[in-house]
Amino acid sequence: MIVIADGGSTKTNWCLINEAGRKIYFNTEGYNPYFSKGEYIVKSLNETLPDHLEREKLTAVYYYGAGCSTPGNVKIVADAMKQIFTNAEIFVGHDLLASCRALLGNEPGFAAILGTGTNSCLYDGNDITLNIDSLGYFLGDEGSGSYIGKRILSDYMKGYMPKGLREAFYDNYALTNEDIFDNIYNKPLPNRFCASFSKFLYDFKDNYEDYAFSTIDYAFTSFFEALVIHYPNYKDHKLNCVGSVGYSFRDILSIVADRYEMGVGKIIRSPIDDLVHYHLEAAKKV
Repeated sequence: MIVIADGGSTKTNWCLINEAGRKIYFNTEGYNPYFSKGEYIVKSLNETLPDHLEREKLTAVYYYGAGCSTPGNVKIVADAMKQIFTNAEIFVGHDLLASCRALLGNEPGFAAILGTGTNSCLYDGNDITLNIDSLGYFLGDEGSGSYIGKRILSDYMKGYMPKGLREAFYDNYALTNEDIFDNIYNKPLPNRFCASFSKFLYDFKDNYEDYAFSTIDYAFTSFFEALVIHYPNYKDHKLNCVGSVGYSFRDILSIVADRYEMGVGKIIRSPIDDLVHYHLEAAKKV
């Protein structure tokens, strides 16, 4: 039995493939080692993994996670996984590699993540060949949920948000400026807090089309300006994208890509189904 997992900063999608070849899906929270340390990961998994998961029978765990891009961060997650899945071989890779494998399989191309955070790369069909660092929540992550959420919070706090939308925001969250500052500067996982408000904009986008379009257009334009256009010959590739933000606002993402003369390829919310397919196909070749 093997388990394949795609872990974002907010949520992890898991798929167990049992001895009969049946796929069983479940979710836990996300574990970005920049924000979640080993003790927390172990505690959370012990509390949230389904009871029917026979951990001791697992032979392999393939975990792809946000933030798993340095040896130190990979070790944090791998050591935590070894405490949970004691008899399994553990593979920990970057969520960007998972996106490449889900979007492109064994074909070369350009792949991006637009979810809680942002990432992008060129892929040769086997591995990532070029990655321009998005620099994370504080310094970059243009186009991400956290980037959009920061813009929404800023407009709300400064009074720039359309009046009706500002009232709806308060009705939904009842947040004062002091509450927002507290969540960003004093509480854990500020990136996840900010990213949560991109869904609010999606829910109200039909009622406030101009504001929603300008906000998302600005975020995706920033994504292109800060990252995409700096890849060599980027116009020769199609924009392939994984993530709830890219998927939810794919109409605007396509408009921005067209503005930069880049074709649009595959845009999916979650890579887990395609990632499972990749591993099953790889197993057949062994």
